[in-house]
Amino acid sequence: MIRRTLAVLLAITASIAVPATPALAATDATRTPATPAYTISLTGDATGGVWTGHESISFSNASAVPLTEVYLRLWDNWHGTCSTLPIKVSNVTGGTAGALEVACTALKITLPAPLAQGASGSVGFDVSITVTAGIDRFGHDGSYYFIGNAIPVLAVRDAAGWHLDPYTNNGESFYALASDYTVSLDHPSGISVPATGTSVDRAGTSGRTVTTASGKQVREFAWAAGPFRKISGTTAGGVAVNVYSVSSISTSSATSMLSTAKAALDAHAGRLGAYPYGEADVVLDNGYWFGGMEYPGFVLDVVSSTALAHELAHQWFYGIVGDDEYTTPWLDEGFTDYMTDLYFGKTGSGCGITWQSSAEKLTDSMAYWDAHSSRYSTVVYGYGKCTLHDLRRLIGTTAMANLMKSYAASHWYGISTVADFKAAAQAAAGSTSLTSFWTSHRVEG
Repeated sequence: MIRRTLAVLLAITASIAVPATPALAATDATRTPATPAYTISLTGDATGGVWTGHESISFSNASAVPLTEVYLRLWDNWHGTCSTLPIKVSNVTGGTAGALEVACTALKITLPAPLAQGASGSVGFDVSITVTAGIDRFGHDGSYYFIGNAIPVLAVRDAAGWHLDPYTNNGESFYALASDYTVSLDHPSGISVPATGTSVDRAGTSGRTVTTASGKQVREFAWAAGPFRKISGTTAGGVAVNVYSVSSISTSSATSMLSTAKAALDAHAGRLGAYPYGEADVVLDNGYWFGGMEYPGFVLDVVSSTALAHELAHQWFYGIVGDDEYTTPWLDEGFTDYMTDLYFGKTGSGCGITWQSSAEKLTDSMAYWDAHSSRYSTVVYGYGKCTLHDLRRLIGTTAMANLMKSYAASHWYGISTVADFKAAAQAAAGSTSLTSFWTSHRVEG
């Protein structure tokens, strides 16, 4: 889920946190920049906690409206301050960099000329990443480093303009189009680097290894670095699964989680379509403050079969079937919790929905949930999955199963919206009107 002429400018603008308002003018509903391809080469220090190198991004403009700029999201600058940036960008080519915005998590690059529909462009820059303290999706536990959302990624422009939402620690702010990543990680040979995509190792300089990870049609790239213990297996469907664990995790716990990972991936694939990425890496640490965090082909998790089944379901909802996680978190969290229930054979019996205010809706954005954080999990996860269980009871189990599978297929590597799902559900319901159902479950959009 971020440069040669900019080195001095970044030093000046690092302390600027300019809130950005998405531009509503001169846009259409087409999501762009499209077909992003990221090529990244990074060298890690002796610990795996500091990485420096170069990133280049190619893209095209799918919109009839010319593309005059792109925005990079430097998400992990939220974990630092504008005077101590964990993610630093310099030496930008392919455009002119502006000031850092949105608490230093966004950087505008003005293109040298407007990019017409169908035309391609590219930007490049040097990048440095310094992992901050704390056991987090970007942080570390002693010598074990977790590096999520550290790669600068392109923001999306659509009918709402540029999506420059702030970082949220309660949920996710991320919204990216399916992209191709080729990432070279040069690291000490004693350090493992589980990562998004499939990885190939080659010998580097003395005492070092170069791991090249390739991820096709993924929305983000994440990795970890450290002296992890590793066990591996293969699902019945042929997916390679690797479980990496910190030293405090027992072998039996890691083995149990490997079994869960294999079973859950096959179960989700049976309900939603085959897992397309070939490999899945799970990084275990019971010190995470969260239960788990998903990235394409890469999961951070505590030892919990429920959390792991949930995070692996995210490989489909948000990974394969994307959405705007800041605006409509229900579309991945509620759907993923529903798939987790199905995996464990839970029917949603006893589901009860009690709204606490007229403003509380299943489809509220993270702006609302950040202001009402005590209700976020109850509504988005709990009421979210209950809504889908209730829909299944209304239209029938077979119709619901067909709906979920066909919906995933029709949005494969695309973007889901509330309107899309409501239309698909109504088609599955046939002559049964869902209007009152959406109203009572407060599904708006």
